[in-house]
Amino acid sequence: MLKVITNDDRNDEEKLTLESLARVGAKKILQKAIEEEVLEYLALFADERDEDGHQLVVRNGRGRPRKIAFGIGKIELSVPRVLDRRAGEKFTSNLLPPYMRRSPQLSEALPVLYLKGISSGDFSEALAGIMGEASGGFSASVICRLKSVWEGEHLSWSKRSLAAKEYVYVWADGVHVGVRLGEDKSVCLLVLVGATADGKKELIAVMDGYRESTESWQGLLRDLKRRGMKAPLAAVGDGALGFWGAIGEVYPETKHQRCWIHKMRNVLNYLPKRLQKQAKAQLDEIQNSDTRELALEEMKRFAGEYGTKHPKAVECLEKDKVELLAFYDFPAEHWGHLRTTNPIESPFATVRLRTKKTKGAGSTTTARTMAFKLLESAERRWRKINAPHQARKLWQGVKFTDGIDLTSSERVAA
Repeated sequence: MLKVITNDDRNDEEKLTLESLARVGAKKILQKAIEEEVLEYLALFADERDEDGHQLVVRNGRGRPRKIAFGIGKIELSVPRVLDRRAGEKFTSNLLPPYMRRSPQLSEALPVLYLKGISSGDFSEALAGIMGEASGGFSASVICRLKSVWEGEHLSWSKRSLAAKEYVYVWADGVHVGVRLGEDKSVCLLVLVGATADGKKELIAVMDGYRESTESWQGLLRDLKRRGMKAPLAAVGDGALGFWGAIGEVYPETKHQRCWIHKMRNVLNYLPKRLQKQAKAQLDEIQNSDTRELALEEMKRFAGEYGTKHPKAVECLEKDKVELLAFYDFPAEHWGHLRTTNPIESPFATVRLRTKKTKGAGSTTTARTMAFKLLESAERRWRKINAPHQARKLWQGVKFTDGIDLTSSERVAA
């Protein structure tokens, strides 16, 4: 009997061919990169020899091939063996570390799916629909073992010393993941991100707390201080946090900067929709003013425009006037970082707040651990703050006025 080839058959065959070609191409590229890594290592130590003139670092055959799970399927790779006879030295591939069985990107998918509400038993089915055969190693028992390992990593990370850290800025937020925190809706995750004096953004703390209370934030900040964290120069957050009362007690010297995004939403909520577009433009004028004096003038103009008919909108803006304009005491290059809590908001954009609760809600420990792994993965992609050299100046005590370093002779002359 002749088989009638349909369009669906052709599409399936074409898809299979493309995926196969992608795997073959990826294997060649990755294997070539591993070979180049080994050759570079051998060349680096080619001149090192023992007393008899023999090279101390040489090739020593090939390792056993391993199948590594990627998004396009499993690819078999092997690493050339290197015999390194130097005392205490050993070659380890950065591209294909020992015992690696899956792409790090696949492991990064687990915290996201868990926080979305997928239980451990459903991971295999969920991943199979997304990644095909690449998800073969993600059984329920593997997921449970990974969660146990990650809980240990988070516990160890939460006890690390912070004595050597120099955080110029910190961003604080209470993240309501919702789906995995059980029946108690008042529990949320307290997250703190910092920027060092070298301009690098780092995850500082992830802890569960009761709502976003001052007591919970005090517990977190006191623990950080006990572990040696010095007072940051500025803290950024929204107005709903109990964080402000806590940091005012634990680190009273830290300046407070309110998030402009949250403040604008709150102000606009007090205005009718027909005025919101115009009012938002005026609020943008305030926060984008070149100096604090100009910003205050724009605030007066806003109050004159809306104060009579919409006094609550003006009151909402003016009650945090000092905290909204604190960024003027820091380098102008950093203003874009200081006016928003985006460093925390962005990594959680896909998982926070709005997911539905599934059966068998997990513990706060697991949710906290998954959030930690999610942020830890995102941290590797965070870029430095603008003009990191200015952060170093701040930490050294240089003062800024309206974003300008007035202590330098060039600025004074100008």
